[in-house]
Amino acid sequence: MTFDPLAAGWKQRHGQGPFTQLVGPIFAKREADGASAYGLLAEERHTNSRGVVHGGMLMTFADHMLGWLVWDLVDRKPCATVALNSQFTAAVKPGDWVEMRGHVVRQTRSLIFVQGSMTVAGKTVFAAEGIWKVLGVN
Repeated sequence: MTFDPLAAGWKQRHGQGPFTQLVGPIFAKREADGASAYGLLAEERHTNSRGVVHGGMLMTFADHMLGWLVWDLVDRKPCATVALNSQFTAAVKPGDWVEMRGHVVRQTRSLIFVQGSMTVAGKTVFAAEGIWKVLGVN
């Protein structure tokens, strides 16, 4: 049985650019503490030659999710990824429901430092930390 994010209270994230539309849809959910969680239903088209979700797909999801976290934090000012480091800790398979949550570690005038992790059924499968630049701010 396939997980149905809409039935579980997730909403499709709108305003996604052309690339995100190719790899998504990505879903969002506001949690009780006000934080946002993001979800992706892994599909066959996301896999590599070994039949597991391609690491680049997980990095794409992380880049989008952490970028949205920063974008919301800075009142939707333009931002760009400066660095994104990742650790792959378990394989993700087609049919898996992948959730990602993140938080801000530090904020300067023009740089935002964030961390996040992805889980499948409560098990961590991927972790990332990154730096985003708020464009137009020195």
